[in-house]
Formats: sequence, C-alpha cells, structure tokens
Amino acid sequence: MLRRITLLTLALAVAAAGLIGFTVTPAQAADKDCADFATQRAAQIFFLNHGGPQNDPHGLDSEDDGVACESNPCPCYYGKTPPGGGGDSNPPPSTPEPLKRNQAKVIRVVDGDTVNVRILPRGPKVSVRLIGIDTPEVHGSTECGGPEASRSLKKLLKPKTRVSLLSDRSQNLKDRYGRWLRYVTKTKGKVDAGRRQLVRGHAEVYVFKKPFARVKSYRNAQTAAKRQDRGMWGNC
Repeated sequence: MLRRITLLTLALAVAAAGLIGFTVTPAQAADKDCADFATQRAAQIFFLNHGGPQNDPHGLDSEDDGVACESNPCPCYYGKTPPGGGGDSNPPPSTPEPLKRNQAKVIRVVDGDTVNVRILPRGPKVSVRLIGIDTPEVHGSTECGGPEASRSLKKLLKPKTRVSLLSDRSQNLKDRYGRWLRYVTKTKGKVDAGRRQLVRGHAEVYVFKKPFARVKSYRNAQTAAKRQDRGMWGNC
C-alpha cells in the first residue's frame, strides 16, 4: 500500500512539473477577427493586403470564396485586389517624393474619390485620385453609399471649378493606373475635397503602409461622421 502511495505521489509530482514547464500559447488562430473591423470593406482590404485570397492567416474568409467577413456591415468590397487610394498597391517611395503643386480646372468627377482635371494654364488632361480616402464603388458593381459619394463630390467640384493639386512626400506621385495622387483643394473657400467627403460620411480614411501628412485631421473627420451616423455610416 505504501509503495502504491509513493508511486502515485511521484506520478503527480511529474505531472505537476510538466504543467509548470508547459507554456500555454494562444491558439494558432488569427490575430485579427471580423469583429476587429467596422465594415466588410475594411476587413477585405486588410485580408487582401495580408495574403488573401491565396492565403488567409487570420481566418477571415470562412467560406474560402475570396471574400472576408461577409456578415460585417457595408460599405463592402468584394474585389480580389486592393482598391486604390493614397498609394494603391505600389510600394510607397523609399525616399520622400518632392512636393508637386499645380493649379487645375475640373473637367468632370468620375466617382467619389476620383476627378478629371486640366492642368493650367495650358497643360494636359489628367485623372486625379484623392489621397487618403476611399469611397464605395459605382463602377463595375454599385456599393451602398457609392452613388451618394459621387453626387457629393460632383456638387462640390462642378465642371470648370478651379482647384489646387498638392502631392504628399510620403506617397507615390501616381498609382498603378497612372492617376495622379493628390490632395484636391477647391480654390474658392479653400475646401479640401477629400476631408469634405469624410466630414459628410461619404468616404473612409485609407492608409497604405505609410501615413499621409493629413491623416490625423482626416481620421478626426471620419470619427465625427461615424458618431453622428452621417452618410454611409448611417445608411449602410
């Protein structure tokens, strides 16, 4: 009997020692889950920038169909490549870009974050992608909030409106589609078009790897719009 008790005590001691030496590590599950993202679009962009759709280390694509967090609220994005915005999928410049300033006249608004302009006084026609924001799509597929975002920018930047274009040293001068990446400011009233879209709730802040110069102001505008359910934050 004593021998059995001794053996049992020894076994318990060995087990205890094993438990002491065993470190409980987090499951090999994702560091992020769908609850970490306010919208499906935000989750999809994160998913695509971290291996998706081929790899899904964070487990955001439960149905393995290339779409992350389908149950999250819109704005939504179902593309298989990251959308453009503030740098697109091109690597940001390793050294600061020189600042580029231009005066231009609006030709037409393409959607909520893209506008075609003519460089003044007698320059070329160029397509300009607003730095630091992303709006719901209206081309290819129409996303919730997309038409409203386009109408908002069209109202602000009517044809022949004069604007100032300014690049950002932390961002590329062009995206992969050849569009200029610029802040667009309406000359009359000095209205920053990108920030105005955020204030109205028609856009969300988009940062590609390197924060842009106005990111703090833009994020404050977005936070205020979300709190008051403006635009897509209340409708989508």
